[in-house]
Amino acid sequence: MFSKLLSAVAGLALMAGAASGADLVFKPGAQPDRFHWDSYTQFAKDHANLKGQTLTIFGPWRGQDQTLFENVLAYFEQATGVTVKYSSSENYEQQMVIDTQAGSPPNIGVLPQPGLIQDLASKGFIKPLPDTTKDWLLKNYAAGPSWVTLSTYKDKDGKDKLMAFPFKIDLKSLVWYSPGNFKDAGYTVPKTFEDLQALTKKIVADGGTPWCIGLGSGGATGWPATDWVEDILLRQQPASVYDGWVNNTVKFNDPRIVEAIKTFGWFAKNDKYVAGGTKAVATTDFRDSPKGLFTSPPKCYMHKQASFIPTFFPKGTQLGPNKDADFFYFPPYASKPDLGRPVEGAGTLFFITKDNPAADAFMEFLKTPIASEVWMAQSGFLTPYKGVHLSAYANDVMRKEGEILLNGTTFRFDGSDLMPGKIGAGVFWTGMVDYVGGKSAQDVADNIQKTWDSLKK
Repeated sequence: MFSKLLSAVAGLALMAGAASGADLVFKPGAQPDRFHWDSYTQFAKDHANLKGQTLTIFGPWRGQDQTLFENVLAYFEQATGVTVKYSSSENYEQQMVIDTQAGSPPNIGVLPQPGLIQDLASKGFIKPLPDTTKDWLLKNYAAGPSWVTLSTYKDKDGKDKLMAFPFKIDLKSLVWYSPGNFKDAGYTVPKTFEDLQALTKKIVADGGTPWCIGLGSGGATGWPATDWVEDILLRQQPASVYDGWVNNTVKFNDPRIVEAIKTFGWFAKNDKYVAGGTKAVATTDFRDSPKGLFTSPPKCYMHKQASFIPTFFPKGTQLGPNKDADFFYFPPYASKPDLGRPVEGAGTLFFITKDNPAADAFMEFLKTPIASEVWMAQSGFLTPYKGVHLSAYANDVMRKEGEILLNGTTFRFDGSDLMPGKIGAGVFWTGMVDYVGGKSAQDVADNIQKTWDSLKK
């Protein structure tokens, strides 16, 4: 679901300009405190023998996001002499499947759906990446083992192979608030989950409403609640439980999953805790829900949502400390220190579907700091790469989001996106609506598991 939302707001990304061929948005050598030009220069020296080759890439970005990506591609073209042809389509997922099955795939595919990547890998359509890439991820990405797990898929023989490279990450584990409202009320940003619950109670005791929560999203109504449950589960249980849950080796009605659902209910099923009361949770559109942060007096003080939600804030809203809106990391439990600082999100993965020297070189290019920094400086890009200049980020908001990724000890992809469609984009959504509507967490979990069991028959 997250990938489709990102596509819906893609056209709102900020631009630094357009580039093609030798027209580069940032002059090599300029702003050395923001860009690792040495990595660009070295890459060009190491790949000077590729001139005249062609590289085809097919991915999800269109409109302004396509321009941002093509601005990055221009540096690869300039360094190597390779001609890069990028394309996309409205139904890019289906087109990727059609092209690979027809024997006419691009050299490199880019998808935000790990499940679809697994389908392609199991049919032998993806070339495994070298072991050096696994070692690189472990060394250079914060929470490196998490990224190796995300990039590993079973081949046609059922063997685990590193098949993909994660590049351009999206962040979910955020709580949005108004710094002015917090300051006026004397509230401080909670550092632990226990503090978050204590603040929720205090706001009510002070006569306010802590949360705005909206699950409405047309035919996808219910999905925002899945993000809550997933983030909570990562804070209550080891990542291995999360992994088992998304592949159904840990059942949906396992007590640990039910506990996470109930914890979401602690916030969402208390009339005093949510704007409009519990009945409003399922009917309020998720795009309208955060607007309560900006009324006077505020209708709510906090709103949990991913990094894209400012797109739906009132026009002219300024982001950052001491501005109209800011965010904090959805905190971990102080009582569960062994679980560290988990982060939930999504993102895109690059993989080779038709090998040639230019494709191999491009996968190496993604490892250079400059490949990330050029996109960081344009906006719309986050990375867990420890080797980049944080000063490359286009603004303080994105830099702060990037720091959350860098400080994360575990990263996990949106769980509902990893489940079968009838579960993650079906009964999980509707089940959360039923839950806030009055059904018990156990009944909802039992029904979801029953549906999952029926898929095997």
